[in-house]
Amino acid sequence: MVSLLLTGLALLCWPDRRAGQRLRVLTGHQQRKRLRAPRPTAVTVTAAAVAAGWLAAGPGGAASAGLLAVTARRQLRARTENRRSLAAVDGLAEALRTLVAGLRSGAHPATAAEAAAEDAQPQTAGTMRAIAAAARLDGDMAAALADARSPALAPAIDRVVKAWQLAQRHGLPLADVLDTVRRDLEQRARSARQVLARMTGPKSSAAALSLLPVFGIALGEAIGASPLRMFTSTGLGQLLLLAGVTLLCTGVVWSGRITSQVALR
Repeated sequence: MVSLLLTGLALLCWPDRRAGQRLRVLTGHQQRKRLRAPRPTAVTVTAAAVAAGWLAAGPGGAASAGLLAVTARRQLRARTENRRSLAAVDGLAEALRTLVAGLRSGAHPATAAEAAAEDAQPQTAGTMRAIAAAARLDGDMAAALADARSPALAPAIDRVVKAWQLAQRHGLPLADVLDTVRRDLEQRARSARQVLARMTGPKSSAAALSLLPVFGIALGEAIGASPLRMFTSTGLGQLLLLAGVTLLCTGVVWSGRITSQVALR
């Protein structure tokens, strides 16, 4: 009873963050930036999963846990790369919009590209600066953008280079040609997002199917078959556990590849 009373009093005396913020505003001191804890690396997560699997189910469990960790990491990385690719294409399309507006107002291509680089995303700003340098020196646009391109923007930058070369070779209005590329990029990004949204249902179905073995093991434990004991205490069970996890991860990777065939190429 006394311990509960002391705990309640301690909670009542717990400092409120809002009071500190108001005090900093009144005194004019800036709020210190919080130090974020470093995120665990893929090697650390995999090693922790392997150690936990070893303690839970022996060598087969360690190999299975490591395989599951690697598969989950790969799926998360693929999802992150899709989002970054779409965001990079959106940034390039917006920079091309600014570049086209500058060209149509009568600005030199180098000046228009520099103006587009000022308001562009960091990943796109380097591309616009490379375009400005090549346009100012009347150099090879493909060579200038060879070092500025990133894997997410490589197909889109190739279209920009081809459009620029086409306009120079045939004397076409550069603004109109680049505006066509900009509309094409926006349409591709819009279509990719629509396809990803439509793939939400199949992805959910694939995730539900991947959990069926877990429910099967739980059902076996409920009826007294003791599948966990077989997986952890027998050599055959260790092999079956590793084989089952391998097939499960293969199915997850394959279904993710099928439902994520959205490439901006």
